Amino acid sequence: MTAESSAGLLGDTPARDYARKLQQFNLFAAPELRGLIGGVGLSPGMQVLDAGCGTGEALPWLLDAVTPGGRVIGIDLATAHVEAARRHRGAGIDVLEGDLLRAPIAPASMDFIWCVNTINHLHDPIHGVARLRTLLRPGGRIALGQSSFLPDMYFAWDSRLEQAVNQAVRQYYRDRYSLDERNLAPVRALVGVLRAAKLQNVTARTVSIERLSPLDAAAERYLAETIFRDTWGQRLRRYLSQDDHAQRICLCDPQDPQFALRRADFHFLQTFTLVMGEL
Repeated sequence: MTAESSAGLLGDTPARDYARKLQQFNLFAAPELRGLIGGVGLSPGMQVLDAGCGTGEALPWLLDAVTPGGRVIGIDLATAHVEAARRHRGAGIDVLEGDLLRAPIAPASMDFIWCVNTINHLHDPIHGVARLRTLLRPGGRIALGQSSFLPDMYFAWDSRLEQAVNQAVRQYYRDRYSLDERNLAPVRALVGVLRAAKLQNVTARTVSIERLSPLDAAAERYLAETIFRDTWGQRLRRYLSQDDHAQRICLCDPQDPQFALRRADFHFLQTFTLVMGEL
């Protein structure tokens, strides 16, 4: 999003809806996300903003860390996401619909801002963090979370096919959003983004989200639906050779004997990085 635009780098508008994908990721990664929230030093009575709260699964996790006396506000651009997040609304939690660059929140009123997988949707991440910075009280902190700084491994598969599928995904996004890797460079430099936005005492922590077969229900739903069906689905067909597409189908089809999530060698690895800075 530019300073005055309502459409994001990845096509975000109030009408865009990928609520199910957000819910599935949050439930899938809940143990790791909750562990990170538990380690950022929140305390009772703090005022917290979840900037780009999506479907709101993190709102009660954040509230738990600032109870009693604390308050959590979530804000998201998409109407469908806000409707889902408002299921969590209640004592200590409120949810607003709006552009986080124009958040209807008083300056210098927040102790902590949690912002996960959101900065990569902005045209100018430094400008976005600078705007969020104005909402912090002296000594307040911003935590930017981002998935997959390092390449993911979805299972113990042929590395050549893995590279072909990943390249196909990148080409799909280039075609859909007219983007290439250079457009996303600031997202890989969150430490620099926080420092450029004049945050101090910048730290970073990366954790692995690791799953082995047999999978729990949340992991299987996320991987089967969000990754195998939606990210790697029919939309990649034009970007893969006939043989690679056929192999991908075997690995991603629950009815196929080679379905990856049922294989004894299934091993998923994804990184999640949290970078934090202080006003």
